[in-house]
Amino acid sequence: MVPAPSSRLAPLAVTMGEPAGIGPDVLISAWVNREANSLPPFFVLGDPDFLEERARLLGHELRTRTINEGEPIEPGDPRMAVLPLSGRFHARPGIPDARDAALVIEAITRGVELSLAGTASGIVTCPINKKELYAAGFEHPGHTEFLAELAERGTGKACKPVMMLAGPDIRTIPVTIHIPLMEVLSHLTSALIVECALIADADLRARFGIDAPRLAIAGLNPHAGEGGTMGREDIEIIQPAVETLKARGVIANGPLPADTMFHPAARARADVAICMYHDQALIPAKTLAFDDAVNVTLGLPFIRTSPDHGTAFDIAGSGTAKASSLIAALRMAHSMAVREAELVEVQPSAQRNHP
Repeated sequence: MVPAPSSRLAPLAVTMGEPAGIGPDVLISAWVNREANSLPPFFVLGDPDFLEERARLLGHELRTRTINEGEPIEPGDPRMAVLPLSGRFHARPGIPDARDAALVIEAITRGVELSLAGTASGIVTCPINKKELYAAGFEHPGHTEFLAELAERGTGKACKPVMMLAGPDIRTIPVTIHIPLMEVLSHLTSALIVECALIADADLRARFGIDAPRLAIAGLNPHAGEGGTMGREDIEIIQPAVETLKARGVIANGPLPADTMFHPAARARADVAICMYHDQALIPAKTLAFDDAVNVTLGLPFIRTSPDHGTAFDIAGSGTAKASSLIAALRMAHSMAVREAELVEVQPSAQRNHP
């Protein structure tokens, strides 16, 4: 269940993402079933006319309400609150339009600005189509890296974004993310593992209400290197990181054989699995929580979640896209905001900066 909305909390800001994809579809589906879905208060950074038109295509009746920045959201209002962007979307389902790229970037930028200003309690982002964005000047591998740049630009402080996949019964973090497998070794260092783990420890405390997070640190090689007979990376890179974390007071265990980290008993012994590369983290998360997994960006000075799926152009506008991941992302962002607000009340000097 979603924690009761706090009158002190601002609503969440939701970006539509790529308008040709299923972002608008799942947003509309979640909204028309909002009472059953127990959605927290939010507003959309997007195009109200586009949303109403897409809703008609999907067979739904959707009414929107254009709002101004900082305008309160009435919980019982049957209209979806939309903070308009500077233009109109042009895409059709499954058919991106290059003219929309600048607006997609604008939505993300404004969502971060509103979150940093406290006008939004966090940002929930629907999936983007990077191919179209690159032509509009987007220079980042993905959402996460762009959000980090916006955070640094808005605060003047460097930050390290950490991607966490979270489902009902699993949390995983890849230390290295969108790089080829053959390049993992050139990027993986003890310092990087420690940095990611410290950020995870801090955010699990501050935003997930876990007083003493337990971190399971995966090995890199089969059987965590089998004592060095299958590679020495587990001994020379991962083990020193684990020892450093323990010295810093973090509950860390590893390096562990990755093939035995995700059965029920093993998951019960840890609050998050720190994995060494992309698929080592994402395969178990998507296997166990394909429809309900949430992409959470830790290490930012604001809350950000996202549904853990792509644009799915092939089913956009068909009415078959499931909204469960977006619903989970909205609920999780709200829960994180509530817990963070409670922590600040108890510890007024608590900062949002992370190690």
